[in-house]
Amino acid sequence: MSRAKTKVRRHTLPLHVIAIIVGVFMVIPVFYALLGGFKTNSELSGNPFGLPTDWITANYTDVLGSGSFWRQLWNSTFIAIATTVVTIALSALAAFVFARFAFRGRELYFTLFTAGLMFPFAVAILPIFVMLRTLGLLDNPLGVILTQAAFGLPLTIIILRGFFRSIPGEIEEAATIDGCSPFGFFWRILLPMARPAIATVSVLAIVGSWNNFMLPLVVFSEETSWTLPLGIQQFQGQYASDTARILAYLVLAMVPALGFYAIAERHLVGGLTAGATKG
Repeated sequence: MSRAKTKVRRHTLPLHVIAIIVGVFMVIPVFYALLGGFKTNSELSGNPFGLPTDWITANYTDVLGSGSFWRQLWNSTFIAIATTVVTIALSALAAFVFARFAFRGRELYFTLFTAGLMFPFAVAILPIFVMLRTLGLLDNPLGVILTQAAFGLPLTIIILRGFFRSIPGEIEEAATIDGCSPFGFFWRILLPMARPAIATVSVLAIVGSWNNFMLPLVVFSEETSWTLPLGIQQFQGQYASDTARILAYLVLAMVPALGFYAIAERHLVGGLTAGATKG
């Protein structure tokens, strides 16, 4: 038994080493930005990687005291949550149909949805702009929410369909015998059982919306509607010579997303594992 464990450890050791190296390369820039926000620009140039001599909190407090930062934070939060709700609602219904109903052309329609994964967003930016302008959705949060939800449907449907198909048919038969309609089975039984998968796609949708820069840049022209990625660009242009303050703004903009991801990381991994191993 001990020899088997030793062999497993030897085989997994390179993977652990690679994971540690990748983690270090990912964490170093975050710590650099965090410490840089507590420095002056002169100290940042002379001692970029060391601890600050005098911990200057003004860079962070100035950003937190800015009304534009909190407005952009609210805009990003509202758009991310709304995008997630729309994406989950539509994808869950579509995945339920693809997973539990047999009809002609089902696999063809599902293939069309999955083909959306191969369609790059940058290629569609001009048609999207023209369509949103025609519909009057420019400078409207719905223009971003609906577009992000549309591009989030393929992956979400794939994940939820795999989980829905893993639910035993005997459960659906028992629910039908008890008088449960197909939608009742979906709402009362299937969705509660699919919480790990729903948590997974929710995390992906929220993080993807939070980091989206190109779409809000195209849709919003009014500063009051800007999200945090747009605010970072504007702040960087306004304080181009004040690198320490820019780093402080970047760190504060990352904190909500990092905090949410740290809390939801267990659900993300658990949902992906469940969807991959069942059925």
